[in-house]
Amino acid sequence: MQTNPNPTTRRTFIRGTVAGAAGLAALPSFSAPLGANADVRVAVIGFNGRGSGHITSLLGIKGVRLVALCDVDDKVMEKQVASLAKKDIKVKQYKDFRECCADKDIDAITIATPNHSHTLIAMTAIANGKHVYVEKPVSHNMWEGRKLVEAAAVAEKQSLVVQHGMQRRSSPGWQAAMDYVKAGNIGKVQLSRGINYKARKSIGKVAEPVKPDAYGRISATFRDTSGKPQIVDLDYTLWSAPRPVVPVQREQMHYDWHWQFAYGNGDIGNQGPHQLDVARWALGNPDLPKRVMSFGGRWGYQDDGQTANNQMAFYQWAEGAPLLFDNRGLPMKDMNWTKGYEPVFRINGKTAAPRIGNVIHCEGGFIAEAKAYDNEGQTIQKFDNFDDGADHMKNFIESVRAGKLINTNLHVNHGYQAAALAQLSNISYRLGKQLSTDEIKERLANDKAGQETFADFVANLEANKIDLTAEKISAGPWLEFDPAAEKFTGEFAAEANKLAQDEYATGFELPKIG
Repeated sequence: MQTNPNPTTRRTFIRGTVAGAAGLAALPSFSAPLGANADVRVAVIGFNGRGSGHITSLLGIKGVRLVALCDVDDKVMEKQVASLAKKDIKVKQYKDFRECCADKDIDAITIATPNHSHTLIAMTAIANGKHVYVEKPVSHNMWEGRKLVEAAAVAEKQSLVVQHGMQRRSSPGWQAAMDYVKAGNIGKVQLSRGINYKARKSIGKVAEPVKPDAYGRISATFRDTSGKPQIVDLDYTLWSAPRPVVPVQREQMHYDWHWQFAYGNGDIGNQGPHQLDVARWALGNPDLPKRVMSFGGRWGYQDDGQTANNQMAFYQWAEGAPLLFDNRGLPMKDMNWTKGYEPVFRINGKTAAPRIGNVIHCEGGFIAEAKAYDNEGQTIQKFDNFDDGADHMKNFIESVRAGKLINTNLHVNHGYQAAALAQLSNISYRLGKQLSTDEIKERLANDKAGQETFADFVANLEANKIDLTAEKISAGPWLEFDPAAEKFTGEFAAEANKLAQDEYATGFELPKIG
């Protein structure tokens, strides 16, 4: 069954979100807790990437029925439907997320579309009385992230579950590590560090963008993740939602949207939320910080990407330890993508930090992923059952059956806070100006860890033959932020607050809930 083959219209939007316009006063009966033995009927929206993992996880959970799929790409849909057919699984097929969310035969929705549509689809699902699992980042901008948290609060009163995709929150090992820190076993936390060293090659530069046809569709040849030509045939109006439709300015239709601000949040908002979430968890889950500053650049190539490939971000709260995030996208040296991919940061110049992970620096030692160390780098504690949340989807299903979250770690607010930390840093970065390394050092004069990390950051750029006198660092200002009002204050407030919200195309505004 292929629903809505015609172009999207205002009428279909209104029909699909009637519950949202009226609030949640009269949710349908299927939103009630399902009980321990009831089947949970699930639809997956977006499965060209992470969503395929959703499907695999769901099929492995007893009592779950995958009843529908929704994707705007015809070929992606055909491939997945054919794969399921080999397992004797038949599903309804949707292109329009609004019609999928309105289907009364669906209990829960999981969302793994591009970042820019996460919140819109999640809130549309909530408005239609569905339980929601939304991948990281749960929002593309801070304003809509807060709207999602508010919608989740209304949903909870109706026994609806809204869960984020921060899988480490379901890891027993990470919980044990956090308990170890909280107990003060190695003293007070002095710095919470997030690290993401993940090589990112150029996405290329197109001669001219691909324009959609008069019906809002795109049928053209792009390249896939391996670089091979790939025919893409999709409803581009729905893919773009809620952003206005503009021509595609990239060689690869899928995935490389991560590096364009209208749709993605760069690697600090892609992989970064996982590590920002753990870093915030280690600090006791504080609300957003009072100050933020970020700098970086897109070095080593000129392409259609807009986000930084190397970036550092600094966060300060009124009380407690600061947070430092360090993102590197270039190889170890010589722009050589075949040998020794990413660099390694050494804690206190000794112990290798994870290339992707967290370090929690305390008075008497530090935690780096699954182990606690003393200040000399000797292991003093190992945390068992340390994984990336293998039971995260299972926990969602169990919460759906219970009609409430089985673990407060899974609350969507944690997903919002992690996403917002990334978005705060990008706002500072986007307001940046070109500075020399000496000017950056001057900014970090009173930050020993920041100075050490910056020195390593610069060394990696220089090892890749980046001339920082010619290609200076784009350094954003220190931004003052009111965490209670969730608004920027001070000198750059007007520009920063403008970047905290995106443009919403007509017909794809967020539904009103509550």
